[in-house]
Amino acid sequence: MSNGDHRIGLTVTHRRYVPYSSAHYAGSLVAGAYSLELCGDVATEVCIRTDGDEGLLAAYADVQFRAPVRAGDVLEVEAVVVRVGTRSRTLDLKVSVVCRARPDLGESAAEVLSEPIVATTATGTVVVPVGR
Repeated sequence: MSNGDHRIGLTVTHRRYVPYSSAHYAGSLVAGAYSLELCGDVATEVCIRTDGDEGLLAAYADVQFRAPVRAGDVLEVEAVVVRVGTRSRTLDLKVSVVCRARPDLGESAAEVLSEPIVATTATGTVVVPVGR
């Protein structure tokens, strides 16, 4: 497909609260796989929107865990279509913390962050059936 493909630049965003049941490490830290699972969810919606099919997330590249994700966070997960091939789509993926728990202020205290914290970035490749 040409660089003028209307699907390039399509952005899909999900938000998700991280439950305390997902914490696996001290300090209520959550495993990096949690963020990647959310990237898979947003990639699925990209495929539905671009091709009318759930597609398949075939590969991740350049995965970077840049900041911790903790139980009690609210995450914003974004996928942007950056390349469209015959059956494949390349996505820029980003997971940002937009709200964070504040246990130092109280058991259920939390705050909206003035600036999101980029926690995870990656490139994803999805594949879809031909002709959709």
